[in-house]
Amino acid sequence: MSLRMPQTLSTSPRSDTGFSVLQAELLAEQAAALGRTGRDLEATLTVLARAPDDEAMIRSAAHAVWAFFVQREACGLYDHELPIAHYAIPKTVLARVGAR
Repeated sequence: MSLRMPQTLSTSPRSDTGFSVLQAELLAEQAAALGRTGRDLEATLTVLARAPDDEAMIRSAAHAVWAFFVQREACGLYDHELPIAHYAIPKTVLARVGAR
């Protein structure tokens, strides 16, 4: 007769359910989308820094900020103070988005 270790103490990987695999895929896609919108925001703000009074660039930056905020909120991140400070988003752009 052979004995086996209880499954609760076993170190072998347990099989994931289809739901947990799907959930992991969705979280990975959310994180990737947040990264893309963050890079877009950085690029837009870099261009805006070269021409801070250009109306078209302010509009473009406001759209990038809005997209970034929407993606953050889709990930459950509702406080935007930290990214506003981190990216140094100009007040003129925040006013277009309606952020404080």
